[in-house]
Amino acid sequence: MLREVMPHEPGIRAWLRQRGQSADDIDDLIQEGYAKLAGVTAFAQIAQPGGYFFQIVRNLMIDSIRRARVVRIDTVEHLADHGSLNDDVTPERIAAVRNELSWVMRALETLPERCRAIFTLRKIDGLSQKEIAARMGVSESIVENDAAKGLTLLMRAMRRDIEPSSRSPR
Repeated sequence: MLREVMPHEPGIRAWLRQRGQSADDIDDLIQEGYAKLAGVTAFAQIAQPGGYFFQIVRNLMIDSIRRARVVRIDTVEHLADHGSLNDDVTPERIAAVRNELSWVMRALETLPERCRAIFTLRKIDGLSQKEIAARMGVSESIVENDAAKGLTLLMRAMRRDIEPSSRSPR
């Protein structure tokens, strides 16, 4: 899977930079994209893995823009060309998102306590490594290492716990 997707990462990073994303945001989007990709059970059925990964990262970026308090106008202009901000919210999409959230929350519970706390503060609450380190009384390198460890363990848990009939490629 990674052999088919990783060659596309530099192009996706460049595309994100062109849309005004910061280096930290790009790293987060790519990392979250890999986590979502790890949860795909029918990867072999995806005709264009690079394009599929791009779509995942693009959707993550759009979601982060929707949640952002302040959005650069040039970012919105780039996205408006694609009509991405006006995607319809359907009952099916709501149900799928709720199901996925429940599934991710169960997977988060499998993480060691400190990894789970750091991962939650970083990925859900949006705190910086520096803020997390200060709040938890640990070094930034511990925050960085535990966030990476948490992501690795989460990806393993997601692959292990996945039910092939409950998920399909989008």
